[in-house]
Amino acid sequence: MSFYIKDLKIENKVVLAPMAGVSNAVFREIARSCGAGLCFAEMVSDKGLLHKNRKTQNLLASSPNEHPYAQQIFGNDIVSLVKAAKYVNDYTDCDIIDLNMGCPVPKVSIKSQAGAALLKNVDKIFEIVKAIKQVITKPLTVKIRSGWDNSSINAVEVAKKVEHAGADAITIHGRTRSQLYSGKVDLEIIKQVKEAIKIPVIGNGDIKDGKSAKEMLNYTGVDAVMIGRAALGNPWIFKEINEYLKTEKNIPKPTFLEIKEMMIKHYKRLIELKGEQLATLEFRSQGVWYLKGLPQTKETRIKISKLQSKKEFIQIINQYFFELN
Repeated sequence: MSFYIKDLKIENKVVLAPMAGVSNAVFREIARSCGAGLCFAEMVSDKGLLHKNRKTQNLLASSPNEHPYAQQIFGNDIVSLVKAAKYVNDYTDCDIIDLNMGCPVPKVSIKSQAGAALLKNVDKIFEIVKAIKQVITKPLTVKIRSGWDNSSINAVEVAKKVEHAGADAITIHGRTRSQLYSGKVDLEIIKQVKEAIKIPVIGNGDIKDGKSAKEMLNYTGVDAVMIGRAALGNPWIFKEINEYLKTEKNIPKPTFLEIKEMMIKHYKRLIELKGEQLATLEFRSQGVWYLKGLPQTKETRIKISKLQSKKEFIQIINQYFFELN
């Protein structure tokens, strides 16, 4: 069930996606403890790194319990991307450097002409990857989409260029930039990419359980699948998928007690990483994810979304789960 990116062994075929505002060191550590074979850190700006922006620097925080993990960077200028990649290579303990060429959000892909905007310039992609490979020692991966829009689906061409430039693996989300996250993921384009190149391919999009993961793996032949939104409030999905791939059986859903304990662990580790004030602000959204699918959560969701302190959180969570039982 393992695969390799360059000479780095990844123990299974289920990896965590880089999600802005989500895939921090704590979330990655939890995902790894629940069975993710590899975690991708949230993207950081090349310019932010070079200007030593404190917020950007803080995004590089890592945990000794999360290896292997990949640090994703984004930008659109070759010179600054190369410098940022070398900085990450030399001054962080990540195991892989990942280039974001798939982010669809307007702030990145339109305003900054980064992320998925790079898909409109295949030659530039080649030059960026080639230049970065010359200054780093860690494996280099690239994350793309199927194309900018339905009239310019060029993932196969991009993948070939990326491989030729020296990338060690590629992740493809089977939607165009214009689709954002609407519609169904295109398994056919993911399959075409896998068949066109020899480096490992990670498939991404609409993986929500063991069945959908197995379907993508079987149909496309990809080396691994990447889980994004489905992991929000559900880190157990990695264990679930790994078990399904082995046995085609579903493991039991987490108990109320397991969910409660994971919520507390997540929040406490965030406090250790960021301090109580920042952790509390961040957990207002992340805490709510864990309540999805549970009964009678409306009032508790509102309370968590307005959370002010660790003490208040413990009171809220104890009361909710006490009433459930």
